Amino acid sequence: MTKKYDLYALGNALVDVEIEVNETELERLGVEKGVMTLVDEERHDYLLGHLEGNIHQRASGGSAANSVIALAQLGGKAFHSCKVAKDEAGVFYSDDLDEAGVTNTLSKLEDNHGTTGKCLVMITPDADRTMNTFLGISSELKEQDINYEALADSQYLYIEGYLVSSPDAHLAAIKARDFARENGVKVATTLSDPNMVRFFKPEIEQILDGGVDLLFCNDDEALEYTGVDTVEKALTILSQQAKQVVITLGKKGSLFFDGESVQTIEPFEVKAVDTNGAGDMFAGAFMYGITNGLSWADAGKLASFASAHLVTQFGPRLKPGAVKELQQFVEKEFNL
Repeated sequence: MTKKYDLYALGNALVDVEIEVNETELERLGVEKGVMTLVDEERHDYLLGHLEGNIHQRASGGSAANSVIALAQLGGKAFHSCKVAKDEAGVFYSDDLDEAGVTNTLSKLEDNHGTTGKCLVMITPDADRTMNTFLGISSELKEQDINYEALADSQYLYIEGYLVSSPDAHLAAIKARDFARENGVKVATTLSDPNMVRFFKPEIEQILDGGVDLLFCNDDEALEYTGVDTVEKALTILSQQAKQVVITLGKKGSLFFDGESVQTIEPFEVKAVDTNGAGDMFAGAFMYGITNGLSWADAGKLASFASAHLVTQFGPRLKPGAVKELQQFVEKEFNL
């Protein structure tokens, strides 16, 4: 039976603000480089007011949101469950998702009192991204925010790993996972960030309990989670908790286990200026591929191409011209 949605995602809703900074700025303000750190609103606003650098246009972010928007840009059908407040940022976020063509649960905001989550994304000259995140009302994502009808009508449930930092959102993710299993919906998830693994490993283990169909992570997250010294060893361990595993290796490409064998995904050579959202773009493009008839190898090639293009620009998603180029690549390479 054909499903209405390729992907049903569950994740934090954050309004991203990117700012180009240098490493001395991060050191001066006591910001840990290269990872996501949870902060309160006062700290977020303090940093935004004291960082010196070029500020870019804001965007509706959050890991899962970036991935479902990437899938939608390619022509896929996505549903996103998240939570924003009825404030200016929440309305902006809701409108941005609608404009991207992602069906969502944000049509009724009048009962959502509080503050929409926001993320300060600091980009250093080495193209690395450092994030300080105020979750706001996003931490209150609950089971009631899940649209079970839409979830049952999806090929995959995609759980953003960042949800493990909030007890309510973590429980909602487990409820969604259990429902998906009971209704023939495959389950995919991410490890999201080394700090999530470092500080919330028991909660991640609960998400992975009983196994998932597909797990995404990067090499740092894989090594942190498994405690081994090579990506190959990590892949072996992770393949015991997921039927299929994808480990991204930055400019070195990716490795994946498709359930039978380990294969490599070659990188596309580019000059990176901003790696924010690269893993999200990879996952979204990959999920588009496997839900729209591509082999794992071809889905990996598409994901590698898409994420390589993303890091050549600032921001967590492709600009319209780059989207058109990506769509042309899909049509030429895969006849989709």
